[in-house]
Amino acid sequence: MGCCGVHVLLLLLFLQLLRLPVDASDGQLVCLCDGTKYSQASQCRGTRCFSSVKYENDAMVFEHGCLNGTEKTRLHCSTPPLHRQAIFCCSHDMCNDKSTRSDLLSLLPTVPREEPVRYCVEMVALFVLAPVVVLVLLSLLSVLACRRLHHGRLQRLQEFDTEQGAVDGLISSNVGDSTLADLLDHSCTSGSGSGLPFLVQRTVARQISLVECVGKGRYGEVWRGQWQGENVAVKIFSSRDEKSWFRETEIYNTVLLRHENILGFMASDMTSRNSSTQLWLITHYHENGSLYDYLQRVAVETAEGLAMAASIACGLVHLHTEIFGTEGKPAIAHRDLKSKNILVTKELRCCIADLGLAVTHSQTDNLLDVGNNPKVGTKRYMAPEVLEESIQTDCFDAYKRVDIWAFGLVLWEVARRTYSNGIVEEYKPPFYDQVPNDPSFEDMRKVVCVEQQRPFIPNRWFSDPTLSALVKLMKECWYQNPSARLTALRIKKTLDKIHSSLEKGKES
Repeated sequence: MGCCGVHVLLLLLFLQLLRLPVDASDGQLVCLCDGTKYSQASQCRGTRCFSSVKYENDAMVFEHGCLNGTEKTRLHCSTPPLHRQAIFCCSHDMCNDKSTRSDLLSLLPTVPREEPVRYCVEMVALFVLAPVVVLVLLSLLSVLACRRLHHGRLQRLQEFDTEQGAVDGLISSNVGDSTLADLLDHSCTSGSGSGLPFLVQRTVARQISLVECVGKGRYGEVWRGQWQGENVAVKIFSSRDEKSWFRETEIYNTVLLRHENILGFMASDMTSRNSSTQLWLITHYHENGSLYDYLQRVAVETAEGLAMAASIACGLVHLHTEIFGTEGKPAIAHRDLKSKNILVTKELRCCIADLGLAVTHSQTDNLLDVGNNPKVGTKRYMAPEVLEESIQTDCFDAYKRVDIWAFGLVLWEVARRTYSNGIVEEYKPPFYDQVPNDPSFEDMRKVVCVEQQRPFIPNRWFSDPTLSALVKLMKECWYQNPSARLTALRIKKTLDKIHSSLEKGKES
């Protein structure tokens, strides 16, 4: 083979390598299958599709089919075009239809059948050019890998919508004719019970305009945005918190998660803006802000405080409860429950937000999914077993009991800002008088585990029947032994009973 033949062969090998994707898809492709191995044209499924051509008895024979298995795919697709045959691989549905024949013919080398072999020239070319070609290929593949990685991050959300490709008739063209309520109602009635269908999420996200920043935290910022005149909340995660964004998106897309006491999720999007990747989570907007912010501004009447506490308990019951069936829902533990992660609606009820650290469990397959986020909850709200690092990390009930501990602290925050006999305390966070403003892990461990202290209970609470009942309830959430704590359902029923007693007292 001459110099020209070597150059052509190396160039074709380089072109063939560029056809291979950096990351192989785990999905199954639909491919055209025909040729000598098949009785008639049909379709098959595999990890890659291929088209091939070869000379047999001075005639060109075309074949289309699919490949399965990493090694088989690499072996076939990495084979350079030979004198009398060539193969073309691709990686999307029906990409090997008969229109690829022209590509195959262009790959097939057209060199004379009889050609003098000059071994000396070939050996020189091999030893001189091969290292250069390899370095060039490696450089180009590195660039392609970086570009594909960035592109792959932008496409990661597609994993959540593998079963909603058709979008139930809701496509980009008619999103503009609907309100968010219409879209969410359609989503629920069509069986998802979570967020909007995926393509609608992407469309809505790209039509939102940011109006004002309403909050900042360790995760990033929260903005009030507008979509077709409606207010929405846009939580923008910093790039270092991609795992939190990914986990929260994953949890919010859980079937049957939607509940009046869980923050209403609408859309999630990973997009490039101002030459940087932004991670957006779009939810309902509540102008009262978080329970933490609200209690600092406003003191509540007894009935209002009870209603707030009961609504939080309702949301926690829904999270903790597994729903069985083909359209079921796993049990979910929050792991970072606190007043800053609870929002106040315009009806002065509460809904639980920020599910970035959530854990899920399904009894059907006994699968405990703790996600891929190494962060733990907020130190001030950590249960004793978390501070002592003795929590049973393989037991889902252990995570639910951590939520109950934190709920007891939130209940204490609400009780402080509840009027009784015209008296109310100023807002303070739990353990405000026992640890610094930004307590360390060791500060909290000393107070909660070693000294076994609990938040201070003012004397006036014991003279009020409702607050006195709440004191008893929160203490049953604070047992040092996790298994002795109440369940979310028992807390909800107890709050309902306290509310009934309050109503009877008013009537008498």
